Amino acid sequence: MWTFLRYLLLPFSIIFGLIVWLRNRLYDSHLLPVRSFQIPTIVIGNLAVGGTGKSPMTEFVVSYLSSNYKVAILSRGYGRKTKGFRTVQTDSLATEVGDEPLQFKNKLPNITVAVCEDRCTGIENLETDHQLIILDDAYQHRKLSPLFNILLFDFRSFSQPMFVFPAGNFRDLLTESKRAQIIVITKCPPNISSEEKIRIEEKLRRYNSEALIAFSHIDYFEPVNSDGRSIDIEDKDIILVTGIARPQPLLDHVKKKANAVNHISFGDHHAFNDSDIDLIIKAFQSLNSSNKIILTTEKDYQRLKPYKDRFDTIELVYLPIGLKFNDPEQRDQFCNIISDTVALSVNQP
Repeated sequence: MWTFLRYLLLPFSIIFGLIVWLRNRLYDSHLLPVRSFQIPTIVIGNLAVGGTGKSPMTEFVVSYLSSNYKVAILSRGYGRKTKGFRTVQTDSLATEVGDEPLQFKNKLPNITVAVCEDRCTGIENLETDHQLIILDDAYQHRKLSPLFNILLFDFRSFSQPMFVFPAGNFRDLLTESKRAQIIVITKCPPNISSEEKIRIEEKLRRYNSEALIAFSHIDYFEPVNSDGRSIDIEDKDIILVTGIARPQPLLDHVKKKANAVNHISFGDHHAFNDSDIDLIIKAFQSLNSSNKIILTTEKDYQRLKPYKDRFDTIELVYLPIGLKFNDPEQRDQFCNIISDTVALSVNQP
């Protein structure tokens, strides 16, 4: 039924696709203005909506490059209630700066993190004091001509039609993968087969014959409580709270370790309110166990922090994640391409 309804929306997807195609051609031909900057800029983005692992990739790239360059992260700050350019502090609120930028700042406190819906304006505010700017989720921000594009695809997106809205989940055309210098397939099975890799590569090579295509998976770290202490979730009864686009991989991971899991799912970037907190606490209190916790994602934790006092007698734990390449050789290729490209740009007179 779901597939049938999606196919009924195909005429609208064709119209949307034509609009997207025309917009991209106008930027390609510079009939719409495009700006480039002297400071190196790396865009990390996707063609679909949410859930492709942009945050772990951003953290990976910044951690790798920040030992040699003064790096800033620039994001739109999705979900914030403010406008314009703002720098993110560790004590900022997600409503002020967005949950992902706040996560970046708390995870990488020595790195400048800023938000601005106009990326060019954001770069203008950052370029004087930095050597390199990483732009999170800016692949469709065509007003900017970046030094480098890293394009992400969720592994599962290759098992279904890659339609644009509203029949599909893509906001841009697959042909636009031609603009990427590196393409990373994220959330792969750690043991993805060679045949599966070849099938995906063949599909992408129709549009991009030169980019490095790499495969990666989620790396789950030790859960952490609000005091920064590692928590063992083995055999615990867990209320899992998520407000992310695709929580199933996380749910599968937690189920392997926990005794029992009650999953409370909200929409992506959900703005929690008092009623939500009441629901979560009530679910926790209803568990007939003395060995129980509330577990959430690192991103959701940024939006739950303002309610920390409500959890004063409850163990609120979040699960950090990272990105890990399936093949260490591809990781080395990825890092070498980025470092060589940035070094050449930074050293230009």
